[in-house]
Parts: sequence; C-alpha cells; structure tokens
Amino acid sequence: MKGYRISLIRHGQTIANERGIYIGRTDYPLSEKGRSELAAKLDEFEYPKVQRVYSSPLRRCMETAEILFPYRELLTVSDLQEMDFGDFEGKDVSTLIDREDYKQWLKGGLKARPPKGESMEELCVRTYKALHEVIMDMMNEGITHSAVVTHAGIITNMLSCFGLPKMDRREIVCAPGEGFEIMVTAKMWQQSQAFEILGLTPYTKDEEDPFTE
Repeated sequence: MKGYRISLIRHGQTIANERGIYIGRTDYPLSEKGRSELAAKLDEFEYPKVQRVYSSPLRRCMETAEILFPYRELLTVSDLQEMDFGDFEGKDVSTLIDREDYKQWLKGGLKARPPKGESMEELCVRTYKALHEVIMDMMNEGITHSAVVTHAGIITNMLSCFGLPKMDRREIVCAPGEGFEIMVTAKMWQQSQAFEILGLTPYTKDEEDPFTE
C-alpha cells in the first residue's frame, strides 16, 4: 500500500525562545542566533529531499522553511499555528509560577486551558485538521514526501495524539530545526486517524536517508 512520508520540523529560535517566554500567536521572526543555528545544521546534517513544504503562516516557520528548503514550493496551512496561550502569552515561568490558573494548566488534561487561550482538546482537533489538509493535498497532488515546518507544541500534539507507537507528550523533545519522520497510508488515516513514527530528522551527512526503503 502506498505510503506518504512527512518530515515534521520545528522552526528555528526567536528572541522570545531565547528568553524563555511563551509565544503562541505573536509573530516573531527568527533571531540572528536562530538563523546561524539553522545554517550550522545545514552544514552538519542532511535534511530530507522533499517535494513540497507546508508551513505555519507565522514568520518564524516560513523563514525556517525558506532556509532549510529554499528550492521547494511553500504552502501555508493556518491550522499549523502554535497553541494560543491566552493570558500566558508573552510571559515567562518566573512571572506565572505563583498564579493558580497557571498551576492548574500545568496539571494538564484535555480540558485545561490558559485564560482566554486554547485547551489541549481544541489543539488536538486543530492539529488533526492541519494534518488532514496536508495528507489530502499530498494524495491529490501525487506527492509522496513533504516537510511540515511548524511549532514544538504542534509537533508534540501530533505525535502524542495520532502517532504509533504511542508517545507520552512529556517525553517528546524537539529542538529548533529538528523533528521527526512519519509515514501514513490512506487506510491508516481514514480508518484510525493514525500514522507511524519512523524516527528523528535530520540525519548525519555520512549516512544515506535511513527511512528510504
């Protein structure tokens, strides 16, 4: 059965990331450090040869996509935007740590949400919509391998909600400019809303693509 491979990649760093600030919908560009780190990764690692790139419409993702995949068609998907942190947006942990609403949010659960923000349940529904849009476009256009450049929260949610084998979201680590390779078939997605987690991306330059059959 035909498989569709997707490289999920987190955007490079911004000033807000460097300062440890929650940023969801605030449209920060990449920082100079973020750009230099991505350039260093391009020198050290091999990124997959994809046919199309899908990106969050926020600048930090689009700029990352243009650096890592400069010669590939770039399409934006609105539902790939980061979680809406509501009243926590623009604040760091030290500012929030004594707030009761922050403590309750950290306890987790599908219904937990920042004040005026997005719940995990809503995020799960939105990431499903984003993945479905990407997968359907790939199938309709005959694309077998694409990249999705998005945010750590979105990647974590995708893997923990739809990935096989199952992963605990608390154990998922996704560094800037890095991510995971996944594979989905039409049957898996239509019947189970699931995909297979293949492994990490990018890979070292001295090895061939480890996920190519």
